[in-house]
Amino acid sequence: MTETPHPFFARHADTLERALTAITERAYWSAYPESPSPRVYGETAAAEGEAAFRAYLDGKFPLDQPGTLDWVATEASPFGIDLGVTYPHGDPDVLLAAAASALPGWRDAGPQTRVGVCLEILTRLHAHIFELANAVHATSGQAFVMAFQAGGAHALDRALESLAYAYREMTRQPATASWEKPAGKGDPLRMTKNFHVVPRGVALAIGCNTFPTWNTYPGLFASLVTGNPVVVKPHPRAVLPLAITVRYAREVLAEAGFDPNLMLLAAEAPGEGLASTLALRPEVRIVDFTGSTEYGDWLEANARQAAVYTEKAGVNTIVVDSTDDFTGMCRNIGFSLTLYSGQMCTTPQNILVPATGIETDQGHKSVDEVAAGIAAVVGKLTGDPARAVELTGAIVNDGVLARLDEVAGVGEAVLPSRPVEHPQYPGAVVRTPLITKLGADAVGTYGREWFGPISFVIGTDSTTHSLALLRQTVGERGALTAAVYSTDEAVLDAAETAAIETGVHLSCNLTGGVFVNQSAAFSDFHGSGANPAANAALTDGAYVAARFRVVQSRRHN
Repeated sequence: MTETPHPFFARHADTLERALTAITERAYWSAYPESPSPRVYGETAAAEGEAAFRAYLDGKFPLDQPGTLDWVATEASPFGIDLGVTYPHGDPDVLLAAAASALPGWRDAGPQTRVGVCLEILTRLHAHIFELANAVHATSGQAFVMAFQAGGAHALDRALESLAYAYREMTRQPATASWEKPAGKGDPLRMTKNFHVVPRGVALAIGCNTFPTWNTYPGLFASLVTGNPVVVKPHPRAVLPLAITVRYAREVLAEAGFDPNLMLLAAEAPGEGLASTLALRPEVRIVDFTGSTEYGDWLEANARQAAVYTEKAGVNTIVVDSTDDFTGMCRNIGFSLTLYSGQMCTTPQNILVPATGIETDQGHKSVDEVAAGIAAVVGKLTGDPARAVELTGAIVNDGVLARLDEVAGVGEAVLPSRPVEHPQYPGAVVRTPLITKLGADAVGTYGREWFGPISFVIGTDSTTHSLALLRQTVGERGALTAAVYSTDEAVLDAAETAAIETGVHLSCNLTGGVFVNQSAAFSDFHGSGANPAANAALTDGAYVAARFRVVQSRRHN
């Protein structure tokens, strides 16, 4: 059988081809401009997007889907924005049945049509990027520019990346092949063989509070494009960004002639625990989750009927051995600690420095001077409230505040955390980063993750000891990022070996405009699946290939 793709495939063929090239070359490329400048998006785009966002507030979200029992509102903005959006609260039986009934037509449409429709969904979301960015900003506590970039442009890039990987995996084999085997003196044996890409079943995408689109889009679109209907279960404090996503996805699916129930929103009532209910249903065959280690481990252990993809917590570590740019090193690390108040799964927590100090371009620096240099950068970045909040954003939930209180009396304070008044949002909860000095024997403290604006400068016996501690903590707890600063090639090689053996992505001698807690779609992998912080990587072939199977049929000619 030969697939006749939907016109959307031809419309977006150039984008797909460029994305396929990008994942092969791993060079810089982005399909969606990350600057919210009027010169890029037009003079009216920002105002129109904000107006669209505000139109949702204090009302029922415009989503018509089956099984609605009542309407729920669970969001509380870290900025104190009064959201008041209510969402359809559905019957799980009805939602799952609707998703399952939508599968056959989507499956039979074939890979080209599916990828064309998914690319059109991304185009539609990009047209509403300011609306989406305002929603991410209001619910996650990210500063607006960061919300636009990470929650808008970069999330779309990550979605496109997953589409490219999925398309490549689905089309590795031909749809049809002619098979002929010589049979001695008689006529050869001849068969026609058809190869069908068959989805696993209903997929469940469980969203997180901090990066509701960036972390959800890769799995969501990887599942959808491989033929699986997707039930989107947002974090109860960050529903709006994913509700907007579902709204426009359903519009495109319907316009393309498919059942819009291929994408459904599953908002939960307070305390309902809907994710656990859905994750154990036999209809659910794929689960994507970003969040706590405890819940990720629970999903992996209990959702045994499904392919489960998790990104959990880790202890991200920097090894400082020496540097030829002390100012640049401190500036780079300080910025990484400040960005979004450390509420990124990639933010460094442990900074390992030999207790005897390090050699730098400014002479020998003690461990206290290294800590003070980093703290001075953080202090400068957060000194002016108007400037500070554009970097720190707001604290996403009370758990972060509780950890700040818990760690306040631990170790030797290098830089205490302090509240900052937000010039625009009087109700915002803003805290500056806390830096504490510890000894290497305090592994009970620094050996676990302290999610939020909390970091430790740890005096070690030597760089060799630092690398051993990196191996220990990453091996036991996992990590998404690691970094090393050294002017010694042998140390850099040893750090790379440690990173390879513990399965953590490594950055070396970052002193400029690239930061350890940032990763670029089409070039950087996010997570490796090779340590306890995540069982999968965003994005590689393994992330998409198990979301479908190939089933063949064969007939004699």
